[in-house]
Amino acid sequence: MTLIPTHPLMDGRTANSPLITAYRGGKPSRRPVWFMRQAGRSLPEYRELRVGTTMLESCLKPAMAAEITLQPVRRHGVDAAIFFSDIVIPLKLAGVGVDIVPGVGPVLDKPIRTAEDVAMLPELTDAALDPIREAVALTVAELGSTPLVGFAGAPFTVAAYMVEGRPTRDHLGPRTMMHAEPETWGALLNWAADASGKFLRAQIEAGASAGQLFDSWAGSLGLADYTRHVAPASSRALDHVRDLGVPLIHFGTGTAELLGAMYGVGVDVMGVDYRLPLDEANRRLGGKVPLQGNIDPALLSAPWEVLEAHVRDVIAAGSAAPGHVLNLGHGVPPETDPAVLTRLVELIHSIEP
Repeated sequence: MTLIPTHPLMDGRTANSPLITAYRGGKPSRRPVWFMRQAGRSLPEYRELRVGTTMLESCLKPAMAAEITLQPVRRHGVDAAIFFSDIVIPLKLAGVGVDIVPGVGPVLDKPIRTAEDVAMLPELTDAALDPIREAVALTVAELGSTPLVGFAGAPFTVAAYMVEGRPTRDHLGPRTMMHAEPETWGALLNWAADASGKFLRAQIEAGASAGQLFDSWAGSLGLADYTRHVAPASSRALDHVRDLGVPLIHFGTGTAELLGAMYGVGVDVMGVDYRLPLDEANRRLGGKVPLQGNIDPALLSAPWEVLEAHVRDVIAAGSAAPGHVLNLGHGVPPETDPAVLTRLVELIHSIEP
């Protein structure tokens, strides 16, 4: 299957944008930049809009999700919008009891810890994803030539929340399950892969011009465990969208030692966190993979001259890669001054690609 003729990548709106050009290893007209977690968090207009609305409610109200997605594009002039949602939205839409607790994160009514628990998981239906399609359609109608990046949580990160029932530091539960009950683990990971894959497909079919798989917690794994127990499921998630032909990006935190294996699940672009210099990431990937990253979010609150020098270093380190999209090495901290992000975009755009 291919994208419909009116999709932004097919009708000429985004195909030659700086972002898509860089993702495909071409020479963009300007250095593309966007920020993970740019939709919401640090913006006062976001906080005002969200008053009286829970996180999950805001994700599932199409007009609100679209408006939040658009806000940083209007304010900062970034080269991509990132769809405003959450990696547990597919769980919620499937009927799994989950909520996002302020100050905590995703919390499940009942953790998934046995083969019986996994067997009872409901299937995410195509119709349940209609609010996602509507939100994306509203968003791309306003974006014009600016691409929308769709996203989904990688199966390991989604499954880690499901096993623990809430965020944890060391992810002992899922790491134990993958060895102690490999069949249960495999079934859970396949469920998470299919849910995330369907979620991402709904966004791309409705108008997203690229897709990013986030593996927030894969850094807790060693290479052998990742390769054997996790990578096949990440590949399975992406199998849901490969036929659509959009650039696919993979990003994880603390995953420098997994970089090659994460690329190996079948993506076009590797996101790199702030811990690994881009020139070293490029070396590890054989100089053949476009990169995304990796400004240190901690420096957004540093003096401007410190931040500017760091960004110029990041650009220099990424210059040897076949393509480079500027981004953060993790998400925008909530306390970030929005004016700094706007100034940062202006700086990046002023530097010749």
